[in-house]
Amino acid sequence: MSRAAADRRLGAWLIAPAFATMGLVTAYPLLRAVWLSLFRDRLTDPGGRVFVGLGNYRTILRDPLWWQDVATTATITATSVTLEVILGFVVAFAMLRVARGRAALRAVVLIPYGVVTVVAAFAWRSALALDTGFVNGWLGLGDFAWFGARWSSLAAIVLADVWKTTPFVALLLLAGLVQIPDELHEAAALDGATAWQRFRRVTVPNMKAAILVAVLFRTLDAWRIFDTVFVMTAGAHRTETLSFLAYRQTVTLLELGLGSAVSVLLFASVLLLAAVFLVAFRPDVHAAGDEP
Repeated sequence: MSRAAADRRLGAWLIAPAFATMGLVTAYPLLRAVWLSLFRDRLTDPGGRVFVGLGNYRTILRDPLWWQDVATTATITATSVTLEVILGFVVAFAMLRVARGRAALRAVVLIPYGVVTVVAAFAWRSALALDTGFVNGWLGLGDFAWFGARWSSLAAIVLADVWKTTPFVALLLLAGLVQIPDELHEAAALDGATAWQRFRRVTVPNMKAAILVAVLFRTLDAWRIFDTVFVMTAGAHRTETLSFLAYRQTVTLLELGLGSAVSVLLFASVLLLAAVFLVAFRPDVHAAGDEP
């Protein structure tokens, strides 16, 4: 056996435990969920378990509630990710340009991201509440009930999510910004380009990979949002998301078959989103990676 083959064999043995652990942690629950989704199974009626094949999936996809939750999840995801990218650029530029106190600034910026999501959701629910909140007083909104209607409730959820995860996006964008040579901006400025033109024609094209990674990671994460919705609205006023629907079917209604089918569909939708991103933006990623 050659030295190279021996090294590959040794490497395979070294990573085998990690792959086995990942298989147990991820593959088994997924396969178990797929198996349970093929049955009409209610936890309170163990003897009534019946194999229905794809019946649960047909029931879910024909239910208007599923498509309502898809629309709600898409609304939260699109709004949150858009705001996080915009604010992330602002924060990233601030962290890049500040000369004095840069380390302190970056530490302060990271504080929201270090807060547990459930804790952040409770904090924002309290801040927006009519009895304990201070946001209405600061904004002069009087007795405005954030959790009294659908769109204001969604705005509160998006606000909490954006506050929590913008630092993560900012760090990814900062990693892209520091790779752009100052000479490019200086040359564009000498050519008479405005700040907006330099941002659009120099900054963005040279950090497409960082932007795409940030958007991809946050889109997949926001699509699975659960904790914030659970704490702030519990799905009231049509703010239920796909993850919350899976929770409600499985834990609240004890419908293991339907809940598992919702979970499988949610997982499939995440894979579909990832595939769309990778296929649609692969040329941009390669081009950005090939740039000096």
